[in-house]
Amino acid sequence: MEYIQPSIELLGIRIDEPVTTFTDLMVSAVCFYAFFKLNKIDIRNKVHLYLKYYFLSMGIATTIGGIVGHGFLYLFDAQWKSPETLIQVLSFIFGDELLKDIANPWKLPGWLTSMFSIMLVERAAIEYARPLIKPKLGNFFAWVNIVELSTFVTITFLTLNFFFVEVHSAYGLLIVVTSFNLVVYFKTKTKGSKLFLIAVGFSALGALFFMNKWGFSIWFNHFDISHTLMTISAYFFYLGSKQILTDPDLIHK
Repeated sequence: MEYIQPSIELLGIRIDEPVTTFTDLMVSAVCFYAFFKLNKIDIRNKVHLYLKYYFLSMGIATTIGGIVGHGFLYLFDAQWKSPETLIQVLSFIFGDELLKDIANPWKLPGWLTSMFSIMLVERAAIEYARPLIKPKLGNFFAWVNIVELSTFVTITFLTLNFFFVEVHSAYGLLIVVTSFNLVVYFKTKTKGSKLFLIAVGFSALGALFFMNKWGFSIWFNHFDISHTLMTISAYFFYLGSKQILTDPDLIHK
């Protein structure tokens, strides 16, 4: 059952989906905290670079998503006409019903920033596993990472459909991040990779609630449950990142 969250007024200001806005900002708070903590770690390599900016960009994405995409979307009005040829092709692949779900274009800044952040955590996982895999494999997935992001950003931008953001996140976390961290964990039994796998598990659980629109009430609906699980996931990603970047045996030169 889908629960629709009503608006509230606070100090004379209308806030739509107030709990959803707050839970989005919970994710932001953990991500910004993680960025500032990781930024203080005195090590400079690609893994460190990708991880800290993953948290920064995800924090920005969820802040925009909470404030613009949920709380105050009524202040942002825009219309969008998707290219007819593209819609016909995608409708043939995914079905007409899916492509009817057109969002307000002002949701794009949060969506696209979150997609960029997923790209960064993918690259971090690839770089983390490089010493344990064949160089060609690492290079191949590094290029696929760019092509994949470009493709899904373009489709999302043109269709205004959150489904493609979900697909991109699912691929990035369940396929790339999980696979490369499984390689590291099976070969080294490192705590950092284990924490990353736990983080992906919480993200997947959140996606399950979101996709099935499972909620407890209008004040804690599928958005809120998903965001809460994302907050837990972000914290485990932070713990894993800190473990990876401070373990002297795992520091990538």
